[in-house]
Amino acid sequence: MPELCFAMLCPLDVEEKLLDELLSRFPDEVFTSTHTHGHGLAHEALSAAEQVLGRARGLLVQILLTQAEWAEFKPALLRQFRGTGLRYWTTPVLEAGGCA
Repeated sequence: MPELCFAMLCPLDVEEKLLDELLSRFPDEVFTSTHTHGHGLAHEALSAAEQVLGRARGLLVQILLTQAEWAEFKPALLRQFRGTGLRYWTTPVLEAGGCA
């Protein structure tokens, strides 16, 4: 059973790279991706229009993982997406299921 909900907020210029990585690394896992806006990001990382609006367009991705999957994936994530502005966080999963 998954133990963590791993969420990533990524800039749109690395969207396809991130989705490709997740699809190849976790081919049997269901995950979600949603276009969103990020707030509170570094001012210098924003375009002129984003600075005026006070928000940056991005992609929010969520996937449920075990601790072992996260421990294996984290170093690759940090290496492959260094300098891109990708942000991530994990939260515990208390329950997961579905209705077939």
